[in-house]
Amino acid sequence: MTDDLKKRIQKIKLLITDLDGVHTDGSFYVGAMGEMKRFHATDGAAIVLARHAEFPIAIISGRASEATRQRIKELHISPDLVYEGYMNKTIPYEKLLEKFKVSDEDVAYVGDDFIDEPVLRRAGVSFSVANAREEIRQIVDYVTTAEGGYGAVREIIELILKIQGRFETALHKMRTLYTQVES
Repeated sequence: MTDDLKKRIQKIKLLITDLDGVHTDGSFYVGAMGEMKRFHATDGAAIVLARHAEFPIAIISGRASEATRQRIKELHISPDLVYEGYMNKTIPYEKLLEKFKVSDEDVAYVGDDFIDEPVLRRAGVSFSVANAREEIRQIVDYVTTAEGGYGAVREIIELILKIQGRFETALHKMRTLYTQVES
């Protein structure tokens, strides 16, 4: 990783991710009971870690799904930070910039496919998962070693928090909270 990329990562105030293919392996199962998706527990743990670091995470998905809404609820991601059914991801991206009062250089974005490209090209730091489209991997600043749905989100969150010097403090808060004895 270059020093320039580390400097840009230090400036990041908001992480925005795609969902299908990033938090999941891109598969979804449709049957009589509705849609199901597979999420990786370590990605969820990293989102909790980010919350302890007061590092906001937003999601922009091209598809709307009850499975997505259930996962967002479980992770305590505020519904106003989740945009579903947006094939044009620039629209919610602009809304998030305004909401957080940040500019492109303050944002990291994670994507895996062509609909992510316009936002990937704008974000201050762009990430893709290891199994993203080749064309997407070629334009981003950083490609994860993990594939989407297999810990890629955790890899990115931990990378950002470590470069920003926030990882250990957040981990300590998380450990303290989850090791307290209930009375």
